[in-house]
Amino acid sequence: MLNRLLMVKVWLLLIVLAKALSMNSPASAQIIQTNPQQTESFQERMRQQQEQRNQQTQQQFKETWLRQNLQEPRLQQQQIIQQQDFTRQQQELIREQQLRLQHEETRLQQQEFTQQQQLRIQQQQLRQDQQIRQQQEFRLQEQRLQQQFRQQKNKL
Repeated sequence: MLNRLLMVKVWLLLIVLAKALSMNSPASAQIIQTNPQQTESFQERMRQQQEQRNQQTQQQFKETWLRQNLQEPRLQQQQIIQQQDFTRQQQELIREQQLRLQHEETRLQQQEFTQQQQLRIQQQQLRQDQQIRQQQEFRLQEQRLQQQFRQQKNKL
């Protein structure tokens, strides 16, 4: 929509310029000449200059039209592609960060699990040690009792 409006404005400007140039060139060509050949060659030069200006104006219009209708959409398309690439890269970075966080969380969970296992093993060893000590104490006590019993028996 904007391109069409801009194109209409450029056409109107081109028409106004062409009219202004065509109006100005005969006025500047109204130099009184005494020699008809000079007048004719002067008018021919003025006509050629006007034609050159018209060609330049048309060339500028073509370049403007090409830039607006061919080059700018390509640039816009390139910008869109670059934005899509940037967005894709950002999403990839986010995914990588999420994966790193998941790995770190998994590592921490494994570490916690390992620590809990080690704590259980230590507790189990403590219980076993306590049982062994209790058994040893019980044996020692039993040995003392037996020894006392023997001594008493021997005394009797």
